[in-house]
Amino acid sequence: MRYDIIYSFKARANIRRLKANARAVVRDAIEEHLRYEPKKVSKSRIKQMRDIASPRYRLRVDDVRTYYDVDSGTVIIHAILLKSESQDWLKEVEGTK
Repeated sequence: MRYDIIYSFKARANIRRLKANARAVVRDAIEEHLRYEPKKVSKSRIKQMRDIASPRYRLRVDDVRTYYDVDSGTVIIHAILLKSESQDWLKEVEGTK
């Protein structure tokens, strides 16, 4: 099954902040891993998040983390962050729920 990929406003802003080469690698990884099997958890790449309602998944690409949810044929990307920014963002997301 082919999933549609939707970037939130924040995710679009996040990806623009990355260097061009990192941006290209992340976009390729999103296409490769999230287009057809976004829920396929792997030890090194995709992780299902625990203790948090949304986002449910994280895609790791080098030092960049992509946080997303999957809903009936659609992948909704919430944020694309450097590893160093991820913990603060997750705390912020947990606090708003």
